[in-house]
Amino acid sequence: MSGLPGARTCPGPGEASDLKSPLSAKFREPLTETRFQQLFGDAEQEPELLAEPRWSRLWRRRASACSGPGAWRLLLARLPPLRWLPHYRWRAWLLGDAVAGLTVGIVHVPQGMAFALLTSVPPVFGLYTSFFPVLIYTLLGTGRHLSTGTFAVLSLMTGSAVERLVPEPLSGNLSGIEKEQLDAQRVGAAAAVAFGSGALMLGMFALQLGVLATFLSEPVVKALTSGAALHVLVSQLPSLLGVPLPRQIGCFALFKTLAAVLTALPRSSPAELTISALSLALLVPVKELNVRFRDRLPTPIPGEIAMVLLASVLCFTSSLDTRYNVQIVGLLPGGFPQPLLPSLAELPRILADSLPMALVTFAVSASLASIYADKYSYTIDSNQELLAHGVSNLVSSLFSCFPNSATLATTSLLVDAGGNTQLAGLFSCMVVLSVLLWLGPLFYYLPKAVLACINISSMRQMFFQMRELPQLWRISRVDFAVWMVTWVAVVTLSVDLGLAVGVVFSMMTVVCRTQRVQCLALGLAEGTELYRPLRESHKLLQVPGLCILSYPAPLYFGTRGQFRRVLEWHLGLGEGRKEAPKTDGPPDAAAEPVRVVVLDCSGVTFADAAGAREVVQLASRCQDAGIHLLLAQCNASVLGTLTQAGLLDRVTPEQLFVSVQDAAAHALERLELNGPKTCTVWV
Repeated sequence: MSGLPGARTCPGPGEASDLKSPLSAKFREPLTETRFQQLFGDAEQEPELLAEPRWSRLWRRRASACSGPGAWRLLLARLPPLRWLPHYRWRAWLLGDAVAGLTVGIVHVPQGMAFALLTSVPPVFGLYTSFFPVLIYTLLGTGRHLSTGTFAVLSLMTGSAVERLVPEPLSGNLSGIEKEQLDAQRVGAAAAVAFGSGALMLGMFALQLGVLATFLSEPVVKALTSGAALHVLVSQLPSLLGVPLPRQIGCFALFKTLAAVLTALPRSSPAELTISALSLALLVPVKELNVRFRDRLPTPIPGEIAMVLLASVLCFTSSLDTRYNVQIVGLLPGGFPQPLLPSLAELPRILADSLPMALVTFAVSASLASIYADKYSYTIDSNQELLAHGVSNLVSSLFSCFPNSATLATTSLLVDAGGNTQLAGLFSCMVVLSVLLWLGPLFYYLPKAVLACINISSMRQMFFQMRELPQLWRISRVDFAVWMVTWVAVVTLSVDLGLAVGVVFSMMTVVCRTQRVQCLALGLAEGTELYRPLRESHKLLQVPGLCILSYPAPLYFGTRGQFRRVLEWHLGLGEGRKEAPKTDGPPDAAAEPVRVVVLDCSGVTFADAAGAREVVQLASRCQDAGIHLLLAQCNASVLGTLTQAGLLDRVTPEQLFVSVQDAAAHALERLELNGPKTCTVWV
């Protein structure tokens, strides 16, 4: 082998080579990191700027934000309508936003009252939660197609917390005044949970922790919502059957509720059972028609509001509430509640409930906003979303609202109805406002069994997420395992504990996969300058005495042991070669001992102190064994960490290269296998 395939002889004394113009240059010497910085680094940067402390640069940026232009930029970032409203296309978008907003508002009315029952508060507080958060998100949110308000998963989690904080007396027979006092206490507890959730999200915004959404992977979120849908279904069975049962909370609550329902089944109310059956017989087909003919229908069929009106008229004309003891909504107070700060004494007790709700709120909202932002080619600000939902929960809690977030069903409905911007939220608020101010008495005779049916029918999308499992199995069995573990934990334990189990298990799969990576031995693809893993092809050239290794994983305390073992095995250092497990591309036992090793660090995204010390120890052991160590393609962060750990005490700057090709060319020169002096072609 006379040299690298495709390499050419370096220019002689009479030939020119413009190293400053890589596009026009054909030949160059192998470049070390130091030489590359000399030739192509930013030499014009002022040395005193580099020496400026980080805190000084941060203070200078903060000071610039206090100027007039800086304050205006901050205002534009924190009030998104100032950015999109001047460019609003009134003729093209206004009609779509109006129709979509009115359609979503009509759905908000029955759904808000239905989800209030999940939260264990009177139905009118669901209407408040369908008004204030929508109005606030319109002013602060960046998701143009996002619909916020009551969400079944959050309502279920809030209801469990409320039942635990304010349990119903064991006697069960409450007078009217006692019932009002119990409702007031539960409303206060739900508002306190919303206040704590909003405060936590504002704290996350202050710390710029929008990146935390990445820890809630898609399988975790989908399994969480699908498992919570099953909890919603089971929790509504007593209302469907007309059997008053205490709500079960804690672990195995789903199975306890099922057992209680089966025990009380002989005492079910025939009237409420009939109302439930007729309601589901209407709602489910209408939902299916809306999905199948969404492209042909100008607006979705408002099945919920039609069912509400029909059931109210039937109950009023037949006096079902007095003749058959059918539970009805009753009087909805007109207007708005007086602003009231939730009891701060409750905050320490509800902190453990507020944290998972804040994470679920942000995860569901951010993922939904990202889906439609990618679909319609605009961007969202994850930290601004934290601010929007944090303020929404915090401010709305002052008006006795329970926790809220973006919702799957109404967001899909908003998009299908032609919504274009956040302005659709104002039209939705107008519908809810009209109910709160004028139309509330129309819902007096609405049976609560109809609201339970609305809860169940709204879970359709969440149940159908299970249809994606076969495809997920084919794509990634690890993600399939994350989905199943999260779902089983949510169903078996509870929603908040299931979320914790899912997140921990998801993170553990990441840690385990980084610890099980293989150190790849590279060879030169014949006729090219490309170095590929030896297991990929048999047409790869290996040079006796030269070992090129690629470690495709972060180098931190959890992977340093694996890193040490595989390097010892490949290089024949210590006992590693005998004890380490077999990996791809093993060196031949009869081959020439390794004299030069090139370590490709392009896959090492970061290194901590323990990992950096491991590399320094490797350099020391290679030096003692007479092996020349070359490092290639270290990013700036990894190289800085290695330098601080003392790497340059073991190797020289001439042993750090910008690419594997440069390091291999230098290695061939050192092994004296290339005859005349050669260099690689600039790619």
